[in-house]
Amino acid sequence: MTRLSDDVLELEMNAVVKDKKAVGFTYTKKSISTNLLPGEVFIKVITASFCGTDSHIYDYNKWAQNRLILPLIVGHEFSGEILKVAKDVTTVKVGDIVSAETHIICDECEFCLRGEGHICQNTQVIGVDRDGCFAEYIKIPAKNCFINQKHHSQIELSVQEPLGNAVHTITHFDIENKDVVVLGCGPIGIMAVDVAKAYNAKKVIAIEINDFRRNLAKDLGADYIINPLTEDVYEKVMEYTNGMGADVIGDFSGNKTAIETAFKYLKRGGGFAILGIPDENIEIDITNDVVFKGVRIYGVTGRRIYDTWYQVKDLLDNNKLHLDKIITHTFPLSKINEAAEIMSNKNCGKIVLFPGEKIYE
Repeated sequence: MTRLSDDVLELEMNAVVKDKKAVGFTYTKKSISTNLLPGEVFIKVITASFCGTDSHIYDYNKWAQNRLILPLIVGHEFSGEILKVAKDVTTVKVGDIVSAETHIICDECEFCLRGEGHICQNTQVIGVDRDGCFAEYIKIPAKNCFINQKHHSQIELSVQEPLGNAVHTITHFDIENKDVVVLGCGPIGIMAVDVAKAYNAKKVIAIEINDFRRNLAKDLGADYIINPLTEDVYEKVMEYTNGMGADVIGDFSGNKTAIETAFKYLKRGGGFAILGIPDENIEIDITNDVVFKGVRIYGVTGRRIYDTWYQVKDLLDNNKLHLDKIITHTFPLSKINEAAEIMSNKNCGKIVLFPGEKIYE
């Protein structure tokens, strides 16, 4: 167990920085103080994982241009070892191996006070609104730390945050013995396939245009795979559901056409949970596809704090998932731009990064 002294130090570390209003990241040296504000902890990052949000930042798309204040250390999905805690911290201790709830909430607004912190109106996101975890060290509030069992594989611990997105989305509506559609099999969508099988969905129908990800969905147990580029999605879903449509749909694509079509094959009384973020306005027939069908629509942001984390813990502790298949690539942090390009090409599942040169098993 490593412990930092109570003295305030300035440590030099390697970090990934978004410092230019252009495509790419800069891998560079940064300094970080070990001084802690009340309620904070100082963490040595062990693993971090690459997210679609990080791709948007890498590309410096319209969202990133409007949201980010540069320069910024990026990255928000990680696990690490606590090296120092502020004097008032009692919930975690030095030596704990933790993952992070990446939404730092105020605990004071209407939504936090009624137990819905995942929609806190004052949320700050690690690696978006403040310096993130693509670095050797990070400081965050202790309340954002979720303690891990030390027997879990280090390579899997950083993906609990995006896994929580998948769990939140695909289990908001009851899916046991139900026909479930996973719309878009990027890293979170592919996790949702695994989660839906773990929660005993009757059928899991995966819809994805990328060959690599369709094959990964099949390997994870999806009962049916549909390629929208070569097949009529509406006809296929109706065929696979005996003409009734899907009980539950989870959207991870943000694709306008895919979402609009999904409302057509959503079963009467069904549930549609939407995590994907469309770039275009969605046009739906409210009268016939929502009102008269009596469907339910749920917008997903982050994870329910901390209910979703305990769902994730249960899945991991009981070995119900196949993260070894979902994590397809590992890189040292120094190869961040190579990792970003692979993510952009979409021939991957989850990508995990390591601050040093050592790759953990």
